[in-house]
Amino acid sequence: MDAQDSFDLTTGRGLMACPRCDALHVEEELDPGETATCIRCGGVLAKPRGGAFTQLIALSFTTVVLMMGAIFFPFLEISRMGFGNATSLFGVGMAFADGVLLPLVLAVMMMIVGLPVLRAFLLVYTLTPLAQGRAPYRHAARAFRWSELLRPWSMAEIFVIGTAVALVKVAGLATVHLGPAFWAFCALILVNLASRGFMCQTTIWDAIEDAGLHTDGREMVQGRVS
Repeated sequence: MDAQDSFDLTTGRGLMACPRCDALHVEEELDPGETATCIRCGGVLAKPRGGAFTQLIALSFTTVVLMMGAIFFPFLEISRMGFGNATSLFGVGMAFADGVLLPLVLAVMMMIVGLPVLRAFLLVYTLTPLAQGRAPYRHAARAFRWSELLRPWSMAEIFVIGTAVALVKVAGLATVHLGPAFWAFCALILVNLASRGFMCQTTIWDAIEDAGLHTDGREMVQGRVS
């Protein structure tokens, strides 16, 4: 961050906008454990934590491992009158892989599986050199921006809720046993909550900017002004 009271209204250097109400604040250096809040709405602007980069990397790898288990392990087993059948998400996808439902299957699998895994790899790409005290990779700013854009579209929580609602209706017709893949999705929700708790977007952007990478186009404004 820039030093206190050092800012430029033309380029936005040294200023921070609240993501909730757009109020502008002068950037200040924060120590781990300190919290910067908006003077207008009280929203959290920055909350750096010691060792947060390493913890986020570990949680990203945990997301990938849990997602692999959620794909290939049995998701649920339905039995009735002595007959039963167990299936996984991969098995369901393969069952509908032929015919007109193929685009729908691909879209659902991309939302449920592809986006969380892609976002985890983007975070690892961005944070690994920062956690080691090295300069970030060349496309770190773009990778982190894409990871933030993809975050609202990670549908693991919605998928688990929709599955639970459907199971309530199926339970009256047959005996339903939840498989390890279902619990992997539940664990994935907790991992996502922990990741959001450890993440401070402002701290990550500042670390990328301090390494000399352009992040928000201010250098283009500065070029036109000069």
